[in-house]
Amino acid sequence: MVRLEHKHPRAIRWMHWLNVPLLFGMIWSGLLIYWANDIYRLGIGDWTLLHLFPEWLYSTLRLDHRLAQGMSWHFAIMWLLAINGLCYVAYTFISGEWRHLLPNRNSSREAWMVVLHDLRLSKLEPPKRKFNGAQQFAYTSVIMMGAGSLLTGLAIYKPTQLAWLTSLLGGYEWARWEHFWLTVGYVAFFVIHISQVVRAGWNNFRAMVTGYEVTTADAEESHV
Repeated sequence: MVRLEHKHPRAIRWMHWLNVPLLFGMIWSGLLIYWANDIYRLGIGDWTLLHLFPEWLYSTLRLDHRLAQGMSWHFAIMWLLAINGLCYVAYTFISGEWRHLLPNRNSSREAWMVVLHDLRLSKLEPPKRKFNGAQQFAYTSVIMMGAGSLLTGLAIYKPTQLAWLTSLLGGYEWARWEHFWLTVGYVAFFVIHISQVVRAGWNNFRAMVTGYEVTTADAEESHV
């Protein structure tokens, strides 16, 4: 028997989708800023194998010579992203959604099952519920990354006024390095998340849009 099952509350869906343009805006404006001091590279000592972002990328995407614009957008959007993140965390605790998201004693075992299953190394399917162990680790980690990005961003935004925070994070250069790699982590999370959404199918995606997914009495779709 086919039926509709409520999966995601409206507040969660709104805050989830609001993150999409905000994160895109933060990464885009961050690249406008990074262009002015493109220091990260692969190499040893003075020898450089390659820069993480080649010059042609900046010119092709028109990211060069727009430092002031990038800083204005970055510092404006960061407050919206921070407020949205704080609202999300507050809502999950008030509504009890955190019980589905936080890893528990079974999460590590389930996460390993998901990895083996997705790599087609095991036919044993993970437990079917709202979020499996791999999702709990992934979604909790990305929230912690958000907190890390906010703190490292503030440390390099106001290194004099927030000198204690900058020092706590290892100094300005270390805080910038941490901020940069947290952003790379977001991009990696986004790629994996989208690939999992595509793999899970339309029913799962529709649930994140409408809040409901179609289930049957004897089978449920996997969750992302």
